[in-house]
Amino acid sequence: MKKQRSNNRRPGGGRTGGARGQGQKIAGGAKGNPGGRGEASGSLPSRERADVAAAAERPASARPAARAGSSVHEAAMAGLSVVKNDEVVIDIIGMNHDGEGVGRVEGYTLFVAGALPGEKARVKVLKTKKQYGYAKLLDVVEASPDRVAAPCPIYDKCGGCQLQHLSYDAQLAWKRQHVVDVLERIGKLRVAGGAPGAGAPGGDHAVVVRPTIGMAAPWRYRNKAQVPVGVVDGALVGGFYARGSHRIIDMETCLIQHESNDDVIRRVKAIGRRLGITAYDEETGQGLLRHVVVKVGFRTGEMMLVLVTNGDQIPREEEWIAAIREELPSVVSICQNVNTRQTNVIFGDVTRVLWGREVIYDYIGDVKFAISARSFYQVNPVQTEVLYGKTVEYAGLTGQETVIDAYCGIGTISLFLAQHAKRVYGVEIVKEAIEDARVNAKLNGMNHVTFEVGASEDVIPAWKEQGIEADVIVVDPPRKGCDPRLLETILEMKPERVVYVSCNPATLARDLRILEDGGYRTVEVTPVDMFPHSVHVECVVRIYRED
Repeated sequence: MKKQRSNNRRPGGGRTGGARGQGQKIAGGAKGNPGGRGEASGSLPSRERADVAAAAERPASARPAARAGSSVHEAAMAGLSVVKNDEVVIDIIGMNHDGEGVGRVEGYTLFVAGALPGEKARVKVLKTKKQYGYAKLLDVVEASPDRVAAPCPIYDKCGGCQLQHLSYDAQLAWKRQHVVDVLERIGKLRVAGGAPGAGAPGGDHAVVVRPTIGMAAPWRYRNKAQVPVGVVDGALVGGFYARGSHRIIDMETCLIQHESNDDVIRRVKAIGRRLGITAYDEETGQGLLRHVVVKVGFRTGEMMLVLVTNGDQIPREEEWIAAIREELPSVVSICQNVNTRQTNVIFGDVTRVLWGREVIYDYIGDVKFAISARSFYQVNPVQTEVLYGKTVEYAGLTGQETVIDAYCGIGTISLFLAQHAKRVYGVEIVKEAIEDARVNAKLNGMNHVTFEVGASEDVIPAWKEQGIEADVIVVDPPRKGCDPRLLETILEMKPERVVYVSCNPATLARDLRILEDGGYRTVEVTPVDMFPHSVHVECVVRIYRED
């Protein structure tokens, strides 16, 4: 799970459920490269998944001749089976990491947004590259039994979710299969019950991948909304960016947001319109209001509103604050963040309290956390408790262990672990996050937790020189995975157990291969659905050192 170091995220980025996946892809990158296009996975046999991946790597000379039609000459010259604007009927044989259906025309791979594995679809080719292309779904000729009607009225326009048209049970199954695929293909691990011959040649142990842990009610789970503001037809609007663009889709209701967040966003926009507040224009750099950020404590009901502005002064500030306080009594903190840079990051460096408290409070399990305007706090508190509970289980804590949390952020995992460990050390490169972590430790009366600012790969060896030996090391890195030097540090420190909490199966698989080669054994993986209806999946991994 991402940490404080990536606070300045757009609504369509990072791990908030609004991002389009950044994992490895079926074509367009080197095989096994986590930065390429998402491999096809789920709902098709492993051999066929391998065939799909290989299809994009075939040389043009090995592909079939072009089909007859108006673009025969162009297709023949390019060595492709289809060209732009062709309409074809294809079988969808898989789904990539972006949630796009994967189909083929005479061996040529097409990615089709909105198509599901097992479907026959009529599509129009939008763009072709040498190894793969993109097509628009025109009609579902034969529908998958897992297809459902997306309940969100702007689902086809908004980029926040990618899988609402897939039944929730099928989403969970696909996410597990995606994890299995990358563990086998990138990590070269043998998964129990996986494809024959998959994983590392001659591997003597099989990794157990558990079913994805989902939510009983997979809606209204987000405790934070980050809404870009703009102008459409002269009116101030706020919502989400349309898929693949910076065009803002106005939104009144988001089915994955807590209802209170919807209410605050709606009323703040209305107040802004009444007061004549201008919206920031990315192209000109003019206008005041850039983003509206809302946070809600699920357990406490407390709310924070952050107005991100392109300048220090807010016209009619007192009137705005008075209106918010009158209409939104649950808001206990109103802050302003100033960001005058022409950038796509949300927050600037200066934050001030306009009214109320500097923080709101919430709980994960029995641990209380203070949440400030810019501190990172997991956006799905229900599933966060599940994720952290599995982390404690995999750490095998009895109350006598020393634990190091290598990417501690504001101390969420550290303090959760501290309930079951003798001593916990947390390290994080962002100074403000460590300050928050120390506040949270004090808030919970946890005096056996130590936090330090710095890079894990520098701080942990220094701790070792001081005589600090870890029984368990927990890593919870950003999407890019662990720093190579941190993995080297783990191999040198040789803790008995490592627990890896991951938000990116591709980089997880890469890092597990390094740990395996260094004498560790990947025992068990549990995917956790932190962001229902998006393509993202979290994993908790139990790793033991082999004697």
